[in-house]
Amino acid sequence: VISSAVDGWRRVVVTATELGIPIPGFSSALSYYDGLRSERLPAALIQGQRDFFGAHTYGRTDAAPEARFHTLWSGDRHEVQA
Repeated sequence: VISSAVDGWRRVVVTATELGIPIPGFSSALSYYDGLRSERLPAALIQGQRDFFGAHTYGRTDAAPEARFHTLWSGDRHEVQA
């Protein structure tokens, strides 16, 4: 049902944005919907911040799924496998 309305939904968001009409609910919902359908999301910034403030480690797309890494942020910023 939703997939049949996505093109119109996008046109509404684009038109409102071009006219300077705020529609935060519509545009946020569209972003959320796009995120649900994405295979991979850009969470690298969030993972980096978590690692910096609490040494939580992070995964990398070029490594095995179970591999975890940590960056030594206060030193020379090199990466170590956790």
